[in-house]
Amino acid sequence: MEKLFQFSALRVNAVNLEFKRYLWDKINWNNRLIALTGARGIGKTTMLLQYINENLNENTDEVIYVSLDDLYFSRNTLVDFADAFVKRGGRYLFLDEIHKYRDWSQEIKNIFDYFGDLKVAITGSSALDIYKGTADLSRRAVLYQMNGLSFREFIQLKYKIEFPVIALEDLLYNPATFITGILKEIKPIKLFEEYLQKGYYPFFIEDEQTFLDRLKQTVNHVLEADLPSVEKIDFNAVHHLRILLSIIAELVPFKPNILKLSAQVGVSRETLLKYLYLLERADLLMLLQSGTGGISRMNKPEKIFLNNPNLMFALSTAQVNSGTVRETFLLNQLKERYAVAYKDRGDFLVANKYTIEVGGMHKTQKQIRGIENAFIAADNIEFASQNKIPLWLFGFLY
Repeated sequence: MEKLFQFSALRVNAVNLEFKRYLWDKINWNNRLIALTGARGIGKTTMLLQYINENLNENTDEVIYVSLDDLYFSRNTLVDFADAFVKRGGRYLFLDEIHKYRDWSQEIKNIFDYFGDLKVAITGSSALDIYKGTADLSRRAVLYQMNGLSFREFIQLKYKIEFPVIALEDLLYNPATFITGILKEIKPIKLFEEYLQKGYYPFFIEDEQTFLDRLKQTVNHVLEADLPSVEKIDFNAVHHLRILLSIIAELVPFKPNILKLSAQVGVSRETLLKYLYLLERADLLMLLQSGTGGISRMNKPEKIFLNNPNLMFALSTAQVNSGTVRETFLLNQLKERYAVAYKDRGDFLVANKYTIEVGGMHKTQKQIRGIENAFIAADNIEFASQNKIPLWLFGFLY
């Protein structure tokens, strides 16, 4: 355990405190059990380490950060580790990559029940389901789900310029209020192009030249390690998931023919639908439904997208289509805070109220004419005009 304490101190003291993700002020760290999930590489570990550094670093014996892929946990159970930690004065336990530990849900439940004074925070894959497993944690854990960087956060991280979050209604009906101040500080169209290619995952800041290669490696790790550890799928399933993702990367966004797609992948219709929803839960895909109600694995999505524009540039072997990039960006940014559904007229129905059509700077009103609360999110424009709003401004929603 001493080595784990040493490793914890090294990681905590080395973390950069300059930039905080959008969830920083939203997490209530006083809860006894917190679960933070999200895509690999979006900053979950960094957030834990930042919190420890800023709030708990004076009492080093009371706090520890450990990653569950450490070899220590191949020989020791989580419950025994927590017991030993509490006996030596431990009060704050931070467990990273919880999905790497077998039967994690049952042991986390036991830790919660056995050690009433211990506060626990866990992180895991987007595909992690705290409501599923050998133990029900729904009444114990407070769940936070983290999206990748917004365009606003990208600007703050790379260029050290901070802007406030804009609520959707304010953005739609009073965009000029915010645009004037933003244009005094930056040239948004130039920065937006950077963001779409390399700005969704915070690790771009480490080396932009190798970012897309590293993103491909991250996707492979999700397919080969994260999903199998969460869903207990075998090598053949991983192989089919890889085929499915490669097919989708060349076609998105598209209305899927499930029978044709299942034949291409070599699996049944039911299995294909299961794989689509697995890839969505792993934050590799976005599946757009025709309604904002409940989603079932048996429902065919109306439209399929890669999760974010960066994945398009990393995974597609063909020229990336600008219209596809626009739609992918807008859906990704909207869905973090609002319900988004497929719409026959207009691209997206947002919050069951607003219709948003996506296009270039010359996009007309044709598709949305006569629809109430309808707007155009237009690329390559700086200013808003009537119901036509700059696409990049939707990157300030969180």
